[in-house]
Amino acid sequence: MPILKVQKLRKSFGQTLVLDDISFSMEKGTALSIIGSSGSGKTTLLRCLNFLEQPDAGIIRVNDKTLLDAPLDRPSDFQRDIRLKRLHFGLVFQSFNLFPQYTALENVMLAEKLLAREKPGWRDQKAARVRKIEEHAKDLLADMGLQDRMNNYPHQLSGGQCQRVAIARALALDPDILCFDEPTSALDPELTGEVLRVIRGLAERNTTMIIVTHEMSFARDVADYVIFMDEGKICEEGTPAEVFGSPKQERTRQFLSRYAD
Repeated sequence: MPILKVQKLRKSFGQTLVLDDISFSMEKGTALSIIGSSGSGKTTLLRCLNFLEQPDAGIIRVNDKTLLDAPLDRPSDFQRDIRLKRLHFGLVFQSFNLFPQYTALENVMLAEKLLAREKPGWRDQKAARVRKIEEHAKDLLADMGLQDRMNNYPHQLSGGQCQRVAIARALALDPDILCFDEPTSALDPELTGEVLRVIRGLAERNTTMIIVTHEMSFARDVADYVIFMDEGKICEEGTPAEVFGSPKQERTRQFLSRYAD
């Protein structure tokens, strides 16, 4: 059974069709890379999966549970239990989106603390629960190689360190699927390498991931499956060997040739 199944997902902004009947599925423990030119719909797809955008049509299922079946009867249906739906996905943004007033540790703890406050017994067990959340956050930051930067604020960290904090934050709530939206686009080449090494390590531990990236060699080497998007559609998909080694579509060959030059 696929961990994620997307069927005929559509999204328009005004008269512009951005996602045109997108359908795919992925298995638990696999890494899916989504490649394509800027404006092809990759980021919008991630935002729809994370319920940051409301799709016009389509179905999203995680672990055989339907999270979205659009079109909806009422616009308010999209908002129903939206926070619970988002817990299935962790999203790492292009530009980190860390809270500048919080330390690295506080940034990673924040979502789990907010969620814990809504559970029964928070007042009576607050101290114990906060200690547990803090230890979990420390473990995640240590796993990112940031054990000596936990009390630093974002402005005291390099771009690569900020992105690793963002990855730890996305992992804090133990999502079913971890999503990356061009996680190295804001980094220089040296810092890009350190973030890609972290993502490669997650892939080696069979973390279920969707990675939107312009790093073609990384997509080829790390992904179990690759989707090439063009003008809001899936133009080609397959294993890295199939998509990069022997693409069937001329549009795919044109796109990949630009990165080979």
